[in-house]
Amino acid sequence: MIAIIDYDAGNIKSVEKALILLGEDVVLTRDRDVLLSASKVILPGVGSFGDSMINIRKYGLETVIHEVIKKGTPFLGICLGMQLLFESSEESPDVPGLSVLKGKIVKIPKNQQLKIPHMGWNSLDFQKKGTLFQTLPSHPYVYFVHSFYLQADDKSIVTATSDYGCTIEAAIEYNNVFACQFHPEKSSHIGLKILQNFISL
Repeated sequence: MIAIIDYDAGNIKSVEKALILLGEDVVLTRDRDVLLSASKVILPGVGSFGDSMINIRKYGLETVIHEVIKKGTPFLGICLGMQLLFESSEESPDVPGLSVLKGKIVKIPKNQQLKIPHMGWNSLDFQKKGTLFQTLPSHPYVYFVHSFYLQADDKSIVTATSDYGCTIEAAIEYNNVFACQFHPEKSSHIGLKILQNFISL
């Protein structure tokens, strides 16, 4: 059973639908026992970094997320869910993140040729072919919706980048923790393959 963490963020249902399409047993939950017993856990989301961290703490999920990761359960952050795994964000500078990994979230720099938020299809450049990208072609296109992006302290955890006026750290992998800035659930057959690779861990 795959558990999707429900903390009142946007876009959670589309992740659920993609997993059901792949034939998975899925539950939306904030129940500690369910999360700790799940075979995989996903933290998706679209919304504000600060508001989301307030909700995560309100529902007592911060400790549970750390417990799930410490237990070794494969854990996937998607979009905002990736950003929340790090220490801080320029979007909400007074609100600490989950600090699962070291790094900060910064605003995409203004560029007259590029619109912000970054919304649409963009290709990935693999820094190393991480677990989620096995069997994928080179430079696959995936779907992004974001105005902020990761700057990880440890660049060795970055598995893919994308160019949007700057280098976007688009995916990371560290032990049992995986995350992507793009939306695999909205990235057609490539995204479904990425989700399938996570399911198969």
